[in-house]
Amino acid sequence: MPLESRVKDFFIESARLKAQFIEEQAPLVVQAAQLLAASLRQGAKILIFGNGGSAADAQHLAAEFVNRFRIARPPLAALALTTDSSILTSIGNDYDFNEIFVKQIKALGQPGDVAWGISTSGTSANVVAALEIARQQGLKTIAVTGRDGGTMAAAADVALIVRSQDTPRIQEVHLTIGHVLCELVDYLLFPDQYSAG
Repeated sequence: MPLESRVKDFFIESARLKAQFIEEQAPLVVQAAQLLAASLRQGAKILIFGNGGSAADAQHLAAEFVNRFRIARPPLAALALTTDSSILTSIGNDYDFNEIFVKQIKALGQPGDVAWGISTSGTSANVVAALEIARQQGLKTIAVTGRDGGTMAAAADVALIVRSQDTPRIQEVHLTIGHVLCELVDYLLFPDQYSAG
């Protein structure tokens, strides 16, 4: 197959998945945005976490909230639980890798905060465990996942599921979801400053 055809196929499938996702789940995206905005409006924070590429997404999205997305507005309280190598390695070494997000939720999470877990498989044990403990501590929970939603979907107040088996394509939709949520939160919290252009 010519390389140009492969390139086109990758882009077409990514676009198809995005269109399919939003056709099926636009109301859930709005629900997740409203949950995030309500939490931030009350002075709470967003805790974002995942493994591998999802860890990078968590860090990326936390930066969008803390710094800015598309408008100049006050910083919003968000933290990626994937960035402190001393915390991650000490918990993984002294206890278990499945505890790396749980212990941070226990230490940092407060009722009213949002725990936002990301996993393409929906079965990452450390992400599922963190969502479950977050619920027990009175946090709201969002799962952004793939495939059939896995065990993460049941552990979340809102589950956004990209129904595909293709990890790179799922990740591409996940980042779009994250950007859309950033934009909607800005719109909900700062409507007078918001400009779609």
